[in-house]
Amino acid sequence: MSQQLSDRIQSLPVSATLAMAAKARELKQQGKDIIGLSLGEPDFNTPEFIKEAAIKAVQENYNSYTPVDGYQELKEAVCTKFKRDNNLDYTPNQIVVSTGAKQSIANIAQVLLNPGDEVLLPAPYWVSYSAIALLCEAKFVEIPSSIDTNFKITPEQLEAAITPKTKMIFFNSPNNPSGTIYTEKEYRALAAVLENYPNIYILSDEIYEHINYGAKNFSFARIRSMYDRTITVNGVAKAFAMTGWRIGYIGAPEWIAKSCTKMQGQITSGANCIAQRATITALEAPVSEIQYMVTEFKKRRDIILGLLKEIDGLKLNTPKGAFYVFPDVSAFFGKTIKGHKINNASDFSMLLLEEANVATVTGEAFGAPNCIRISYAASEENIRTAIVRIKEVLS
Repeated sequence: MSQQLSDRIQSLPVSATLAMAAKARELKQQGKDIIGLSLGEPDFNTPEFIKEAAIKAVQENYNSYTPVDGYQELKEAVCTKFKRDNNLDYTPNQIVVSTGAKQSIANIAQVLLNPGDEVLLPAPYWVSYSAIALLCEAKFVEIPSSIDTNFKITPEQLEAAITPKTKMIFFNSPNNPSGTIYTEKEYRALAAVLENYPNIYILSDEIYEHINYGAKNFSFARIRSMYDRTITVNGVAKAFAMTGWRIGYIGAPEWIAKSCTKMQGQITSGANCIAQRATITALEAPVSEIQYMVTEFKKRRDIILGLLKEIDGLKLNTPKGAFYVFPDVSAFFGKTIKGHKINNASDFSMLLLEEANVATVTGEAFGAPNCIRISYAASEENIRTAIVRIKEVLS
């Protein structure tokens, strides 16, 4: 009955990360010992002080519908967090709390994009950016980069990509899938280009801001000329190990925030009441409370890079944030390994799943067809075992 489905859903791609995770689960159910390095999900438990806040909220009978844009106390906590961590001044009227940062991004796209508008995506980019643009009947335009440039674009590339139809650009630093972090100097150079195009809006996705290894995140909205047309997106999923709690939020010009609230009011209404109360506690806590996770991620990054460097043919750089490595695997293209012809990164990723029992994600889904994404948000034991398996297959 697919012919009865809308053009919208039929043109929408399936999330590559979720598809690989589903495939890995299917193989596990068949009895295969699959090590999952595909999902961007911390393997830590939510910190106890946050769980205790949620329990207290249940006991205090928080069970009613929440305001569409979030509890006032949470919006105030978000404003305090933005000032403390990012030196950004927002008022509660500029904050909208949503069911995860993904909904925040979808809200922004829905209220700003019209059919035919163009969205610039510096590649590599998170897989849902392009899909969200397509849902708005907009066109996404990739700005390519490579491992040789540490997956960063230049001001010249940005200038060349802009057309009269350009409406938005999505920045993501620290980046998923590459772990790249743009410096303040680099962001200011890109902003200098955008200053000449006052009708282009900037979505700055900073969900990985606290997961950085000596290269502190710089918020794009810190640039004075960009503040009035930048929407800062964040949430608690990654840094606080709260993926399933589904809380994201934005800081935006008030007219955009109001429009996002209007949009959300017709789709999900307010986010979960218990998760919101717990998020107040999370955001009010000093960042040092979650440093133990960042320290562990850095340790794992160093371990996985050291192991991957022992495999001939992989081209690597050193990610400065998030919890992914994004090796270039193009040296294997055109080869046949264990009966698998490797034509592209998708073939390579499938080889690792079927022969090494290790789940990764093809870079094609991120706009980087020469790479694969490997998550090290997994135990050290699983990381070591997975890379040994990969090395054996590729040897």
